[in-house]
Amino acid sequence: MIEFAPEIIALLFAAAVAAGFVDAIAGGGGLITVPVLLAVGINPVAAIATNKIQGSFGTASATWTFWRKGRIDFALLKWPLIATVIGAALGAVVVSFVDATWLMVLLPLLLAGIAVYFLVGPKASDEDVHARLTPFAFGTVAGGIGFYDGFFGPGAGSFFALALVTLMGMGLTRATAHTKALNFSSNLVSVVVFAIGGHVLWAIGLIMAVGQVLGGWLGSHAAMRFGPKLIRPLLVVICIGMVIKLLSHPANPLRAWVEGLI
Repeated sequence: MIEFAPEIIALLFAAAVAAGFVDAIAGGGGLITVPVLLAVGINPVAAIATNKIQGSFGTASATWTFWRKGRIDFALLKWPLIATVIGAALGAVVVSFVDATWLMVLLPLLLAGIAVYFLVGPKASDEDVHARLTPFAFGTVAGGIGFYDGFFGPGAGSFFALALVTLMGMGLTRATAHTKALNFSSNLVSVVVFAIGGHVLWAIGLIMAVGQVLGGWLGSHAAMRFGPKLIRPLLVVICIGMVIKLLSHPANPLRAWVEGLI
């Protein structure tokens, strides 16, 4: 059992509030919480596992808030949710057997692409447009993102949001609301897998969960109030922040390749 001083617990709580707020709007809250968990001396596997438990509470809070305001159509999400759960479960199992180094190369490129899309691409408004896929067909995309979330995680919320806007024709606020439901389902499955493996620090995770719930409630209300004016720039900032964070890691092969060119 790891003992933490009150000021460390307060720091973790504050980080969870900030992460919950960001997660509810644009995703990427793990960019805040995981480094803080590592900084206080928690080992990487336990940090990721504990982040998942508190993150699942945050996405649950945001999902509940959006649903109560009538922003989530669970009938529409039937097949995507089922596919996300299956994908996340498979991803969480496969991560134990597969080298994820290649994702450290691919992920920054994908996140940079999302940032560019929301920055200079067609303006994502709150108006729904014609969907390019049926909900059943979209399930294959949701399942793939769910697999990624169970396997690795960072940026999954941004991937869900982009897919819902471009493939399901949702306005940005509606896409954000439905992203929370999909992200919550993938988080919950990951929590179960990590809990079975005994990696979750429950006391810290539950304290941070309270902060995540508060942040998620604040963030989801802010998203509904300000819509694309807030969501769009935050998505861009979060994606760029995750790219910088991933490339700052000394072990990232892409960073080593760029340094070799220089």
